[in-house]
Amino acid sequence: MTYTGHVDPRGPAAVRDLAELSITKVSVGPMDNNAYLLRCRETGEQLLIDAANDPDRLLAVTGDAGLATVVTTHRHHDHWFALEDVVEATGARSLAHEADAGELPAVSGSLRDGDEVPVGNVALEVIHLVGHTPGSIALLYRDPSGPPHLFTGDSLFPGGPGRTTNPTDFTTLMNDLETKVFGRLPDDTWFYPGHGDDSTLGNERPAIPQWRARGW
Repeated sequence: MTYTGHVDPRGPAAVRDLAELSITKVSVGPMDNNAYLLRCRETGEQLLIDAANDPDRLLAVTGDAGLATVVTTHRHHDHWFALEDVVEATGARSLAHEADAGELPAVSGSLRDGDEVPVGNVALEVIHLVGHTPGSIALLYRDPSGPPHLFTGDSLFPGGPGRTTNPTDFTTLMNDLETKVFGRLPDDTWFYPGHGDDSTLGNERPAIPQWRARGW
């Protein structure tokens, strides 16, 4: 089936095969959290973005190939409810940004802006986006044969930035999004949010002034 970026809550996973990386998207838990399983197509090594909920389902998606790494995009509980169970079952290393890592269970290593996280023979770049939480991150994959792919957690959705609780955090998040995401990456960059459907930066870019004006 053609990958569209939509998955139904508790519905089947959607798979997108790039030249060097396979992306499996699945919705789990009562808050319709997206979890993303990335697999290096040459080595078979796998990485999970957000062990959000339903550990048995995440382990079924992972399959017999095992799991090398889990990356948690931020500290909010709905994005790591299954983290301890998945790490215990697979022995995967567990990574999060250093500003959020202390609020998470089962974290074995911390990340900073600009770090690279390997998935077999490919790598993900860590982009620190302050505002939704102090340690929120996005993960960037620069596909050598196509547009970039960006996993944004709850920092960017179709229709605007992630929720913030005060004007300072909103301004910080918008500044980071404009500088580190929209200012660096082309319009055909496909992004994968922590909830709901995917989008592209080009689809969202014209609305940035409206986001600034409304303050959320």
